[in-house]
Amino acid sequence: MSSFTKRQILTLGTGIMLGGGAAFRAAAQGLPAHERQLYEAAQREGEITWYSGQYNAETSEAIGRAFNERYPGVRCNVVRSTSQVAFQRLSQDARANVAQCDVFSSTNSGHFVQLKRQGRLMQYRPQNADGMLPAIRNADAENFFHTSFLGLFLMTHNTRLVPEAEAPKSWTDALDGKWKNKLAVGHPGFSGAIGVWAVQMRKMYGWDYFTRLERNNPQIGRSSQDPVTTLNAGERSVGLCVPVGTTQLAISRGNPLKLIYPTEGVLATIAPSAIIANAPHPNAARLFMEFQAGKGLSETVRKTFNEPLRPDVAPPEGGRPLADVTLLAPSLEEQEKGVPEVREAWRDTFGV
Repeated sequence: MSSFTKRQILTLGTGIMLGGGAAFRAAAQGLPAHERQLYEAAQREGEITWYSGQYNAETSEAIGRAFNERYPGVRCNVVRSTSQVAFQRLSQDARANVAQCDVFSSTNSGHFVQLKRQGRLMQYRPQNADGMLPAIRNADAENFFHTSFLGLFLMTHNTRLVPEAEAPKSWTDALDGKWKNKLAVGHPGFSGAIGVWAVQMRKMYGWDYFTRLERNNPQIGRSSQDPVTTLNAGERSVGLCVPVGTTQLAISRGNPLKLIYPTEGVLATIAPSAIIANAPHPNAARLFMEFQAGKGLSETVRKTFNEPLRPDVAPPEGGRPLADVTLLAPSLEEQEKGVPEVREAWRDTFGV
């Protein structure tokens, strides 16, 4: 077994520190001035904790790695869950007076209206937001949260179980009795996207939509992504309110799925992130917000078929251009008020 003298250990440690410092300096030199200043401050904090409820686990971890590569020495701790669970965790932190989360991301924009009203968000606008798509770059006029996710949610079918000609074409087609025991969907008590979708369906068709849907005995998971897994396994044949990105990723890996763009339109979940007011690593949090608004996040998420947030990043392969799609989206006010309502109504109707 090798042994080292005290002098050798000290020399080795000094060399590592010097080498690390050189790496940090090299990384900083390639950054724009506003990011470089934040990066230098973030290095002293060393890490950031991100409560991620927007992208799936694989994409969230890829975002964390991309951030680590761009800003060596500032580690991104990814805490991935569904949006409602992430919000519950954040609420538990607040009740326990514990500061753990730096940046919070949810597909339920109503969460941010509530957190802002409660004074629990830090005011910050990323400079990199100037390069985002014009329609989404100003999520909050007072700059307490900014867009970090543009998700499209639609329907999909297993092509081995349902030929394309027989697949449902609209959201209401799923109410036909022929789809009994063949549908899969998430749960608004766990998934922010499912909550927003339920608000939109109620707005368009009333709660009778879900009363009729219940008669078809859908398999109810938690996340909006759960139906994709269910369809991959052949347990059900049609998925409702599934994310384009997760579905396209499954298709690219040989799963027999096909996207269905409902005739009424697809749910567009334009959702933000925010820095928590008592963030333990505020400079690293600001740096992460810059990363989300910059090309780094958009270039990372398009690789898993998610929509980029910037016009200077190419769209993912396979999906329809946004210009060719009818987008459905309830307002922030409708989401904040409506999601808790549909969550309770859902439990009454479906018993789960």
